[in-house]
Amino acid sequence: MLKDFVKAEMPAEDELKAKLKEERAKLFAFQMKLKEAKLPVMVLFEGWNAAGKGAVIGKVIRNIDPRFFKVATMDREPSEEEMRYPFLYRYIKEIPEAGKFRFFDTCWMEEVVDGVMSGELNEDLYKKRVHSINIIERQLCDNGYLVVKFFFHISKKEQKKRLASLQESKNTSWRVDIDDILQNKRYNKCLEVFEKYLEDTNESRAPWYIIDASSKKWAELQVLQYLNQGIDIALKNQKTNVPILQNTFPMAKLPKLSEIPLEDKTLTDEEYDTELANLQKELGDLGNKIYRKKIPVIIAYEGWDAAGKGGNIKRITEALDPRDYVVEPIASPEPHEKSRHYLWRFWTRLPKTGHITIFDRTWYGRVMVERLEGFCSENDWQRAYNEINEFEKELREWGAVIIKFWVQIDKDTQLQRFNDRQNTPEKQWKITDEDWRNREKWDQYELAIDEMISKTSTAFAPWYVLESVDKKYARIKALKIVIEQLRAALDASGKKK
Repeated sequence: MLKDFVKAEMPAEDELKAKLKEERAKLFAFQMKLKEAKLPVMVLFEGWNAAGKGAVIGKVIRNIDPRFFKVATMDREPSEEEMRYPFLYRYIKEIPEAGKFRFFDTCWMEEVVDGVMSGELNEDLYKKRVHSINIIERQLCDNGYLVVKFFFHISKKEQKKRLASLQESKNTSWRVDIDDILQNKRYNKCLEVFEKYLEDTNESRAPWYIIDASSKKWAELQVLQYLNQGIDIALKNQKTNVPILQNTFPMAKLPKLSEIPLEDKTLTDEEYDTELANLQKELGDLGNKIYRKKIPVIIAYEGWDAAGKGGNIKRITEALDPRDYVVEPIASPEPHEKSRHYLWRFWTRLPKTGHITIFDRTWYGRVMVERLEGFCSENDWQRAYNEINEFEKELREWGAVIIKFWVQIDKDTQLQRFNDRQNTPEKQWKITDEDWRNREKWDQYELAIDEMISKTSTAFAPWYVLESVDKKYARIKALKIVIEQLRAALDASGKKK
């Protein structure tokens, strides 16, 4: 792309000024349309050092109400704390809310190409990073984001000239560091790496725009023209359905809920007490090893209302060091969460390495309650199966242990527990009108759950069904599964070394 780049002819000075005025006015007018249409816009600025990215960002944002944008300046390398999370974590945290702009002064490209140049990223890891980037950019676009990507291009000679000019003044010399000098010396090698990255991430939903940055005013005009064009098209295409992608992940087949026997899944009090004590002791030991080996663990709970999720979670957390885990009870999204990609609030709650996050309700709300209550379109929830599999695959590639539990009871057991809660003063807080309304839709929910399990029980993140007519049985089964998965992760960690 860079090698074949043909510069457009820069307009004469008077024409350039007139066009800049016109495009600035367009962007100013678009900001209110974006707000009304709730269109989030991500603008990624990449390119050669000293190409003028920061200056152009400063010019562009002057045309936007400060309440409608933020500029994210990403460090070249993740901090020590950020390195304990997935590669994309620090970038996804910064995605904009609906109706607002987020300008990135470099984004995930810089971290990847720097890794290639330094030799820290081999070919295999480079491909994984690019694959992750392409997936997240596609997911953002599919979920209503406009992603606009600019690469500021200047020649080796021009870069050298600008660096020298900056070094001449005491007020600007601090802006030139060893990385800038080294990039100019290795210009041709950098060009090869940039070229490959741009080609590998140039997707139709989020194409690259190469900016001739030889003149700041000309660069600003090009950015405004492409940005305004992208906004105009995105506003017109907002109601267009997005293609549903075919699932390509290996699946772990499970029976339908109605086919899972619940009878005889019981334990005596004596059996329960003995097993609970032994298993909790073992889990506590494993939790310490997981912490020491820096393995992240995600335990996800879904299930029928009154199925016993809370008690199940409690028996797991009782065994763990309270400093090493967190339980995330997931309710309806807050306004700032609802205005972003639906997975954002889960990305931002992930455990760091060596820690455990237990989700009481999860991202699967998209294909259950949001689907059945009409909180998202059919296209949204149909797309979500593949998006969720991609999300979990990303976490698995990062090294996370993912354990997904469906807590299963029958309809009669639920009614009995609902009545018990309603008639017991200290339990009444547990029962709501919404629980009763959901119960009326039991059959619809069961169909949705069967479809969810069949489409998201992957080989790398399978579902485990906990038969919970006897809560004691379900608790012991959950503990055994968690222990088994942690053991396997520790064994795999040992083999890698």
